[in-house]
Amino acid sequence: MYTQKAIWTHFKEHATTYVFTIILFLTGIIFGAFIVNSMHFVQKQDLFFYLEKFFGQLATEDFLNRIDILKSSFAYHVKYLIFIFILGLSIIGLPLVWILLFLKGLVVGFTVGFLVNQLGMKGFLIASIAVAPQNLLIIPIYLIAGSLSMIFSLTLFNKLISRKFSQPIFRPFAQYLVVFLFLIVISFLAATIEAFITNEAMQSLIKTYYTSK
Repeated sequence: MYTQKAIWTHFKEHATTYVFTIILFLTGIIFGAFIVNSMHFVQKQDLFFYLEKFFGQLATEDFLNRIDILKSSFAYHVKYLIFIFILGLSIIGLPLVWILLFLKGLVVGFTVGFLVNQLGMKGFLIASIAVAPQNLLIIPIYLIAGSLSMIFSLTLFNKLISRKFSQPIFRPFAQYLVVFLFLIVISFLAATIEAFITNEAMQSLIKTYYTSK
């Protein structure tokens, strides 16, 4: 009960930061979709050629090494989260956190937008299977990580300008570290979903797509 109350209090105190993070991410999604619409026909065709090539390889592949996919996906999430964690330890790293969150949204917006633009309803189904499942978990993780990084960075900044060095920083840092370790553990679940559920479902859908062409 105490933990739930502490978490609720934390979100209430830093609601502005979390709202800013969500808006930043959503702005990235909008920009990603806008980029798709602003691309020339030739650019879209060139990119779609490589996408079709990838789909063709996926359709003819009988077995996907799910363990390799799991390792690759989890390693990516760990590196991303560690980078955000380190940026939160310095005040000058704050703008880079904003850029990372914006770029994450941009990639999601561009990927979904391009698939829907080129394949219509089939593209929407592919995006729902290939992009949505793991991102429903990993996006909140990134948003929380980015928000916590900003909060800790601003805490350091406030201590610096107020010169309240007498107040220990160890406890906030320990909490910051523990939450990030927890987020890394949860990211393993997202990587597992991508490796064992998303890829198999996407492969089945792609094979159906090529069979029906």
